[in-house]
Amino acid sequence: MSPVKLEGSENAQPVENVKECITTVLKGLETIAPLVHSVEETPELISTEVLGTIPSWIKGNFLRNGPGKFEFGNTHYNHWFDGMAMLHQFKIENGQVTYMSRFLNSDAYKKNSERDRIVMSEFGTIAMPDPCKNFFQRFLSRFEMMEPTDNASVSFVKYKGDYYVSTETNFIHRVNPDTLETLEKVDWSKFIVVNGATAHPHYDPDGTTYNMGNSYGSKGALYNIISVPPEKTDAKDTLQGAKVLCSIVPANKSHPSYYHSFAMSENYVVFIEQPIKMNLLKIVTCKLRGKALSDGIYWDPQQETVIHLVDKRTGEVSSVKYHAKAMSTFHQINAFEEDGFLMLDMCCSDDGQAINNYLIQNLRKAGDALDEVYNTLCRVFPRRFVLPLTVTSETPTDQNLNTRSSSTATCVKISKDKVFCHHEDLHGDDLHEYGGLEFPLINYGRCNTRPYRYFYGCGFNHLVGDSLLKMDLKDKSLKVWYQKGFYPSEPVFVPTPDAVEEDDGAILSVVLTPSQDKGTFLLVLNAMTFEELGRANVPVNMPYGFHGTFNASA
Repeated sequence: MSPVKLEGSENAQPVENVKECITTVLKGLETIAPLVHSVEETPELISTEVLGTIPSWIKGNFLRNGPGKFEFGNTHYNHWFDGMAMLHQFKIENGQVTYMSRFLNSDAYKKNSERDRIVMSEFGTIAMPDPCKNFFQRFLSRFEMMEPTDNASVSFVKYKGDYYVSTETNFIHRVNPDTLETLEKVDWSKFIVVNGATAHPHYDPDGTTYNMGNSYGSKGALYNIISVPPEKTDAKDTLQGAKVLCSIVPANKSHPSYYHSFAMSENYVVFIEQPIKMNLLKIVTCKLRGKALSDGIYWDPQQETVIHLVDKRTGEVSSVKYHAKAMSTFHQINAFEEDGFLMLDMCCSDDGQAINNYLIQNLRKAGDALDEVYNTLCRVFPRRFVLPLTVTSETPTDQNLNTRSSSTATCVKISKDKVFCHHEDLHGDDLHEYGGLEFPLINYGRCNTRPYRYFYGCGFNHLVGDSLLKMDLKDKSLKVWYQKGFYPSEPVFVPTPDAVEEDDGAILSVVLTPSQDKGTFLLVLNAMTFEELGRANVPVNMPYGFHGTFNASA
């Protein structure tokens, strides 16, 4: 499909005297409340109705993760990130699709279910003391440390060939991708000194996995770069052999940055220290104060963004720091080295307060109230930063060090170990029409850490994705899949066997229709043309999820 005029954009009005990243005000947004309501699990495989053709070469499990239950008894969660993890599987074989889903059998899910109320705190929800305890017991319970949740609702990840589901605490769960059975709870802190890890690790071709996690001690916080070896030493092996490659000291040890992910090139782990900050005093006292953990996270636009490079092989942290203006980033697109520079591509916003806007009550609004929530959000756009890898005392100051004519990004040495970078937009003006781009994905197996041409994502002319986008970096042109009233999830690229071209493959996305009961389908697009090949209608309701992966069958 070629770019289309989106419903509501004819009512779009220019915005003046507001954040530069907001270019239009949209009116009359459709309610998406059904996408953030609890649903029942479907633990047995059910068949779907296939329309069009799903290529026979697509064979495997398309796995998705996200929140699926938002209340227990009379207690309810406040934030979208808090809902209980629901795992989804679309089994694709011989052009047919079956579906199943299961709630993750986490301790959080089990404890909440047993008592039919929320007893474990989540990111945006504080669990209230047990009403069955006497007043003195309830008072004392506020002085206990908050137990970290094991509600791993963000993504599917792989370590040593096994599938796990992850959030950002120190707990992950090993799961069976064929049955969605919860197999084993694994604690990062039993192997290395970290208090959590991201749900977005990176993988080397040999299977070595890299991740990041914070540690908190008497001397404050540290950012830790982690590596996990590619192979097991025995059948029961999980994270054995994991090690901390290096630790980075935050600019402010008591106010470290929040990060959702990081980037990786062939030789470097790239950590973006952004001005979304965590007030550790507020976080450790949140239970005492009766506040959720999210109360301790804030945006500080006076702080610059600092980019750190870590040598993957030696663990050495570069003394040169790359600074940029205040921005927030949740997902990076790719990073690669070329001609003595490191290209860092990521989805960025000029404001870091979005995380606090995704309250369930906001997502369930309608009419003018819903429009108001959306129109306060800063749009997210893909950007490229160019980092010079060789900066010495001989490197001249106050001039653009980017000698690559292919990029308009600038990088200027300010002082001995500081380079200030300004980005290049990885898009044309037409991306504004689709509300920016998030949930970026590439042909990972072929292009991660390497020069590449295409990336895919969701357009956001709503609080959740409402279009699928393909960006061609050669000329920054867009291909778009959009149908009014349909809300697609993060696109996942599946390469054609023996593919020659980078975009030779299919795009998988789960599409939800809030205006229709059980209006859910798996969408399959030709990744080259972005034309629809087929869809599999699923006769159940699903909530809008976060991330997924494709597990190919032999």
